Amino acid sequence: MWLWVGSADDREGGLFTVTVHRKGAAVTERTESSEIGSEKILGLLKANPRLAAREIAGTLGITPRAVEKQIARLRTEGRLRRVGPDRGGYWGVVE
Repeated sequence: MWLWVGSADDREGGLFTVTVHRKGAAVTERTESSEIGSEKILGLLKANPRLAAREIAGTLGITPRAVEKQIARLRTEGRLRRVGPDRGGYWGVVE
């Protein structure tokens, strides 16, 4: 749910600023679902380390960009690493 708080108007320059706040519950649900998605991605990559983001996305029914974000997060957490080049390499799941 979105909640409009207020705005500042710059009538001379034609610019304005709007502040919008979201309730924290939606953010919590998103975090939990992304953790579940991360585990599914790790499971797929354990079974087939040569999967591409678009193949993972097709299997999970999410966008390739969402998969790329999850992979980036898993890499920064040290749970996933890339072995070899972008083409011809594979994913190493860190246990």
